[in-house]
Amino acid sequence: MEVLLIGAAACSTALILSAWLMTFARWFPVEGIDGKFLVDYKTMIRAHVDYALMALFNLGFYGLGVELPVLACWCLAIGGFANPTIFTIAAFDPDFWNKTKWRVFSASSFVITTIGFIWLSIVLVKHAL
Repeated sequence: MEVLLIGAAACSTALILSAWLMTFARWFPVEGIDGKFLVDYKTMIRAHVDYALMALFNLGFYGLGVELPVLACWCLAIGGFANPTIFTIAAFDPDFWNKTKWRVFSASSFVITTIGFIWLSIVLVKHAL
């Protein structure tokens, strides 16, 4: 279950790094970076919010005090980091959504995250009953 803490730490680190990147992109525009490097500011905000949510989900599941399946925790930790990373990559690549490799990455990330959330939810419902 400790992998959930590692997932939360990874998401929190990405959260603060994206905050600094966006701050510098808005407050200290650098020619050649702003608008060319960070292409889609709104998508970066989506990534930032998603990193925060996924960090909280990891911490929330860890803090429940219920023994959770390790593989399900891995799914949540990996998918929870990979999903916001999709938005991060898309913020830098204007043609992101048209590339096959990123579609495969997105689909894989979504499947892994869904498996983790559903599996953990089933365990919690069983625990509650």
